[in-house]
Amino acid sequence: MSLLSVQNLVAGYGDLEILHGVDLEIDEGDYDVVIGPNGAGKTTLLKSIFGFTNRMDGTITFEGEDITERDPEDLVRDGIGFVPQEENLFPNLTVIENIRMGAYTRDEIPDRVLDDIYERFPRLEERTEQRAGTLSGGERKMLAVARALVTEPDLLILDEPSSGLAPHLVDELFEQIDAINDEGTTILLVEQNAEEALSRGDYGYVLTQGKIQLEDECKTLLEMEDVQENYLGG
Repeated sequence: MSLLSVQNLVAGYGDLEILHGVDLEIDEGDYDVVIGPNGAGKTTLLKSIFGFTNRMDGTITFEGEDITERDPEDLVRDGIGFVPQEENLFPNLTVIENIRMGAYTRDEIPDRVLDDIYERFPRLEERTEQRAGTLSGGERKMLAVARALVTEPDLLILDEPSSGLAPHLVDELFEQIDAINDEGTTILLVEQNAEEALSRGDYGYVLTQGKIQLEDECKTLLEMEDVQENYLGG
């Protein structure tokens, strides 16, 4: 049984339909990737899974339970973490206050969880009392991921985590995402840097004009001529 199953998802904003019958199957422990051109509906797909769009048709199940109509707050309790591309922090709050905001579904943050976060992102520990709005771009990305990890999700959904980052920070962030997956958390990643994502992931989907056009193991997609020409600059 899949950890996350998306079947015939039709979704959008208001009456505007962006996704036209999307199917995904994410197995427990997988590192799955969605690529595609700008405007393909990749962000809408993630927001729809997490309950931020108008879901017009289809079914979404998580751990075998129908979550199609569940609110984002309930999905966090269910074990899903979401790191949106933008507007993912409270800039006037400190680093530790942002982390605590991510733990609103818990009575308190266990010490071991906070220790794990600071071990993974030591720069955040150095800036615990610094306002999030004053952090560098890379540090803000780290904080956004840390805030999603504080609930110890079974599934971590990330939207364009490398966006706007310098190349050396992209490598650093992806190494942490790899480690999160290696430690047992299932990853669903939307990423514009298709080559980087496919070189790290297990299974990939190519989304175009609101529909899945291709899907296969990431290593197979990397070798496809159509993918190379249209998404890898080759």
